[in-house]
Amino acid sequence: MPRKPAASAQSPALPATYSEAVAELERIIDDLESGQLPLEDLLSHYQRGAALLAHCRERLQTVEEQVKRLDNGVLKPWLPEDEA
Repeated sequence: MPRKPAASAQSPALPATYSEAVAELERIIDDLESGQLPLEDLLSHYQRGAALLAHCRERLQTVEEQVKRLDNGVLKPWLPEDEA
């Protein structure tokens, strides 16, 4: 008989924006670094953080590809305004 996945095994949806994902990731890092999480929560926090990190990297990669297309395939180094 096939097993049904537990409802708690599904991870929550990823944030809609990059900023929300980074903010949640920062909260998770703070929680992990505090040393105050119960042992049972450490793994789930780590897994959520890993998922958020992958999500952020994917979003950044997408934006980088869009910038390359706008600059005819050449990714130009970014210079602050006072150095440009």
